[in-house]
This record gives sequence, C-alpha cells and structure tokens, in this order.
Amino acid sequence: MTGHEPKFELKIASSEFDRRAAQRLRYRVFVQELGADGPLVDHENRLERDRFDPYFDHLVLFDRTRPEDDIDSAVGVYRVMSDDQARQGGRFYSEDEYDLSALKTSGRRLLELGRSCVDGNYRGGAAMYHLWNGLARYVFDHGIEILFGVASFHGTDVGTLSEPLAYLHHHHLAPATLRVRAQAKNFQTMNLVAADQLDRRRAMVATPALIKAYLRLGGYVGEGAYIDHAFNTTDVCLVMETAAMNEKYHRHYTRARA
Repeated sequence: MTGHEPKFELKIASSEFDRRAAQRLRYRVFVQELGADGPLVDHENRLERDRFDPYFDHLVLFDRTRPEDDIDSAVGVYRVMSDDQARQGGRFYSEDEYDLSALKTSGRRLLELGRSCVDGNYRGGAAMYHLWNGLARYVFDHGIEILFGVASFHGTDVGTLSEPLAYLHHHHLAPATLRVRAQAKNFQTMNLVAADQLDRRRAMVATPALIKAYLRLGGYVGEGAYIDHAFNTTDVCLVMETAAMNEKYHRHYTRARA
C-alpha cells in the first residue's frame, strides 16, 4: 500500500487523457512487471495498447490525492466490451485465443472483461474493491447475463503450472453449454495431473489472486489453456453467470469491506 490514504474515484474513460492514463498503468504492470510486448505497445510514451482499445469501455480508478494532470494517477483499470461493441470491432478480443461459439449462440447478453490490473503500490487494499463495485454497477446497468474473459498465469512453462491448471480443469470446468475452448494453434490441455494426485493447497497458492476471486464468485474455466508467447503468459478463459455472481459478490465484498 501507499504511505498515504488514497481518495479513489472510479469513472468510465471519457477523454484521451483517461484512456492514456489507463494505458500507462497497463504498461507499468504488463510490460514492465510481466515482460509483455505487442505490435502497438508504445515504449517511448510507456503505453500498453492494442487495436481493440477504441471499442472497449475503460473503467479507470484514479487516486485523487495525486494531481489531476498526473498521467500516472490511474491506479486500477478494467476494460469491458459488450456484444454491441464487439460487432463494431469485428469480434471479441479473446476470440483470437478461444472459440466462443458456446457463448455467442447462447442468446444471452455478454460482456468481455480484460486488461484488469492494479498499481503495485495499491494492491492488498481497497482498490480492487472499488473496481469490483464499479464492474458490478456496469453489469447491472447494462443487463449483462454472462461475463467472460482471459486471465493469466505468468510465464509459459506449463510444467511449473501443471497443478493449478489441472485443479481448474478437474474442479471448475464450465458446463457444456458455456464451455469455450482454446484455439488449436496454441491449445494446451489442462488435464496434466490426475485428480486424486493433486495437492489442493499447493495448487491454489500457485493460482493468481484474480482467478481465485472469479472462482469464489461462481466462475468456471473453459477447455484448455492458451500459451501466449507475446505476453509471456499461460491464459485461461473464465466464464461467469451474473445471476450466480450477484449473491456471492454482495456476500463476499460486504465482508471484505467490513
């Protein structure tokens, strides 16, 4: 945490400054911390961006104890894309990694989540709570029925990730009606360790906090992981029905705030 008490403001990016502030935070986390790169990453201006950014809404959390013209005052971000925005952009971002046919033919209102991150100085405090609250409001306001998006393990060495991936496969695989599947070009089975040979505690310790948060709220994973060499990650696709999320969200985050 920071050495001061932050004053948080969460907003949907409405200006070029807001969007660049979000991209600067993404650069600090995904490029500087995690070693990601991409064709549109701007290393000179320290912006992590891609061609889909104009089609997403960006939920940006600012610390207003910092100057409003400070481009690094964004300390948390989510980007979200509805069905309508995906049609404008040509497809959902994660369709490059996952076959989303099960979701797209469900007839239900979809929202894709991505590029979620929190500044390193604000982790372990209230920042994620504010982001989740903002996301919940967005979901309710737009009548979203299914949330989905790619979440990542750092690194591409599947051997070191075999237990957490296998645990997700055996215990949190999505039902067939919602089961997306990793694209064949970089498909990696997650059935790497037999269910009766798993150490649950060790598997969960090796699972990123964001993935565990989705699981606590009733999330599932799709079939197979996707090895993303450009981002230096092993990705899983999380799927969550908002009807299941609502009750668990309120129960979990009411306790967290208390």
